[in-house]
Amino acid sequence: MTHDSRFPVKIRYEYKQDDKTSLQYAHGVWGGINPHGEIEMNFYSESDKIPEWSERVVMQDGALGHEMVPAESDSKTVVRHIHSKVLINYDTARAIYDWLDEKLSALEMEEDQQVMYSAGKGGLEQ
Repeated sequence: MTHDSRFPVKIRYEYKQDDKTSLQYAHGVWGGINPHGEIEMNFYSESDKIPEWSERVVMQDGALGHEMVPAESDSKTVVRHIHSKVLINYDTARAIYDWLDEKLSALEMEEDQQVMYSAGKGGLEQ
């Protein structure tokens, strides 16, 4: 089969990282389809809410006593800090879906073939 000379034989992709690139851990994602038909994903990490303030008692001798925070309520507050927003179109979403499916399948195969570590002993259990 002869190659059509109107098209290149191959395409090379080179990857360059932006200086501002950083690793982000995500506990989840919130989002949906925006008015333009794109998928908007807001990746977040979760943590307990930090109190708005705390106080320490100062003893008569100047030593610091215990720390006090506002009284707890009946409910617990968890803060979802959105650290990354990603906007993708349908074709990109489909490509990511396929890529994730491939990676999840590889992880599942690794779990099935996993070499177990023995508790209390160093090294691998064979």
